[in-house]
Amino acid sequence: MLTVALVASFAAAALWQQWRAVEVETAERARIQAAWILVGALDWSRLILREDALARAGDGTDNLAEPWAVPLAEARLSTFLAASRNVAQVEDASTDTADAFLSGQITDQQGLLNLRNLERDGRVDETARRQFARLFDYLGLPASQLDAIAQQLVQALAADATPEVAPLLPRSLSQLGWWGVPPQTLEVLAPHATLLPARTRLNLNTAGAVALWASADGLTMAQAQQLVLAREAQHFRSEADAVRLLGTAGGITPATHGVSSQYFEVRGRLRLGDVAVQERSLVHKLPGEARTLWRERGALPAPAPQAGPYNAAPATTP
Repeated sequence: MLTVALVASFAAAALWQQWRAVEVETAERARIQAAWILVGALDWSRLILREDALARAGDGTDNLAEPWAVPLAEARLSTFLAASRNVAQVEDASTDTADAFLSGQITDQQGLLNLRNLERDGRVDETARRQFARLFDYLGLPASQLDAIAQQLVQALAADATPEVAPLLPRSLSQLGWWGVPPQTLEVLAPHATLLPARTRLNLNTAGAVALWASADGLTMAQAQQLVLAREAQHFRSEADAVRLLGTAGGITPATHGVSSQYFEVRGRLRLGDVAVQERSLVHKLPGEARTLWRERGALPAPAPQAGPYNAAPATTP
């Protein structure tokens, strides 16, 4: 009986190890398949942005009525494959397309206030400083955190900075934690701010009411909401359209505001059985092409919501 018990124990242990190896291999296979599919989704998004740049060559604007601004709700991957091959269903033994679900969205990053604007010619840019001071005050964030971010940014971008002394420059808003910015601050800032590789102008066609209000000296929240509502019917073709609507410049100038964008965040999520893989990328749209600047995969912060007529409007007008 003792021999039988030992043999049974060894057999059970071997069976468990084999089962575990199969499960690990299956999960790894699903993860790799999901990653490759998301690469294809990124290429598709880049194609959409490239075609948008070519199609809008005469107008030159980017707005929320364009195809890139429509999010992709979670849908079965097999439906995309079937549509591309003009069949009812795709039978493919190499992938479990029946259990694969794809979703994603493209977000204009120039519809957010760009922290990179805080640095100009080796010093803190006062115009950007006022913009973010209004935003931090509206969000209830301490001004000391804004000053710390601005100073770190100036030091990181200094022409004579050495790697041993200069702080490491983050490539996205979520990485500002390197500079000691609390996660709670980043979570509150995410719907209204971003960090891009270069200075940018705020897109009047895609920015939310809060970002518009904070971006312009002398602009009231009511006027910012008026701009958001007006562009729902007709997007702005130039900064002058917004000025004419308000009847006054309200701090809107070609130096700080525009109607087109170059930087877009592409997010994709593929759910394959019990495995879900998320990925986001920063895409730089240029005339005739769209370049991927960086990619991140794993647990990601929630995306900034698309700007709408009542995007985070306050209870009272500042």
